[in-house]
Amino acid sequence: MRKGKNRKKANRGKPMNITEEQLREMIKEELDAFLNEAENAYYEMLAEGETLEEAEYQGRKVTLNKPMKGDVKKSKVYVKNAKGNVVKVNFGDPNMKIKKNIPGRRKSFRARHNCDNPGPKWKARYWSCKAW
Repeated sequence: MRKGKNRKKANRGKPMNITEEQLREMIKEELDAFLNEAENAYYEMLAEGETLEEAEYQGRKVTLNKPMKGDVKKSKVYVKNAKGNVVKVNFGDPNMKIKKNIPGRRKSFRARHNCDNPGPKWKARYWSCKAW
């Protein structure tokens, strides 16, 4: 007989020696990892099709046309405006979740913000419409 098979049966149904606090910590770590992965995928999707290049904004090197987690709003992106200056565009409500998978909400948002004609890249509407 194989020992591995019997060992599995012997441990089946026995409670694990984990405190409730340890369990909460384990769940929190797994959830944080999942949310970080989802957030990174979201920002990569927004930057898809944009040319990424380096520029200087207030003495710091920044990547242009790559949306990232915002400090003032939900998201931010550095772009060049019509004059060629690098500007930071903040967009999105940090307290709301995007529910673009619901067709009615997606249609209403896009109609309300005129996403058929989103305007220039240095406006928040362009990036919000791209997210929706």
